[in-house]
Amino acid sequence: MSASASERSDDIAAPQSGPADSDHHERPVSFGRRIWSMVRELLIVIVIALVVSFLFKTFLFRAFVIPSGSMEQTLQVNDRIFVNLMVPGVWDLERGDVVVFEDTQGWLPPAEDNSNVLHDALQLIGLAPDSSEQHVVKRIIGMPGDHVTVDEETQALVVNGQILDEEAYLYPGVVGSETDFDITVPEGHLWVMGDHRDASGDSRAHQNGPGEGFVSLDDVTGRAEVIAWPLNRWGSAGSNNDVFADVPDPEAP
Repeated sequence: MSASASERSDDIAAPQSGPADSDHHERPVSFGRRIWSMVRELLIVIVIALVVSFLFKTFLFRAFVIPSGSMEQTLQVNDRIFVNLMVPGVWDLERGDVVVFEDTQGWLPPAEDNSNVLHDALQLIGLAPDSSEQHVVKRIIGMPGDHVTVDEETQALVVNGQILDEEAYLYPGVVGSETDFDITVPEGHLWVMGDHRDASGDSRAHQNGPGEGFVSLDDVTGRAEVIAWPLNRWGSAGSNNDVFADVPDPEAP
């Protein structure tokens, strides 16, 4: 027996057409709405990136530019470096670390104010080197309690009786120090020197100053970790603790 027309109509849903069908189709998105959607997403990404950069700069790392040749060849003029703000603090400093510290003792000549609105904005979020205060970059040679002097014959540095071989980072052709000195680093301070010893106004040059050449740990901004610019110099900022591996602990006073 053949199926009735009504029964056959239950087997296949017949397509419907007419004005009511247009209500079920999405209207095409206008070109202007698509552009605004793209712009809005881009603005959200930029805002998030700026916030992350600001937090990164405020709590973790900060950018600095190298203004002189006192740390050559480790750091060269106009190198951009990132400094770890968690040191000292969560991690301690060590002999051989390259550190940036605030110049509270007047080691540097007065800075020229070359800032502008754009630079200040980029500096605020950490995308430009910090020029709000005078800072110095040097290598830690003596930690609190260390006795640092110069070997008379070789002019190499001597820390707690251990002669240092600093060839790994010293500027080619220079010695540990052509200037004689004999110091013991006081508690809470550091003795710092540049790698280009003949062109570095470091602790040796300021022994007659207010801090007697010593840098307070409170003035240390952080440890230099990375050379970020130029790209062909991307890599470590030059901390080297191996040179000091055999240096004994300072004798108790």
